[in-house]
Amino acid sequence: DEAHTKWVRDYSDAVAPYSEPGGYINFMDDDDRGRVRDNYGGNYDRLVETKRRYDPDNFFRINQNIAP
Repeated sequence: DEAHTKWVRDYSDAVAPYSEPGGYINFMDDDDRGRVRDNYGGNYDRLVETKRRYDPDNFFRINQNIAP
């Protein structure tokens, strides 16, 4: 429900300044792309280019998806 989702996101934003970069990626929805980018760090842009080249139709899209 939206109220719970907002509470979790607000909490996450509040503790972010005190957290280490990166994190554990488990199952994520499409609206969690920021977490995917953050966890891949400097490799994210290179992975996007690889995905565009080898999987432009996004066949491999389950868990930690990098959209082409």
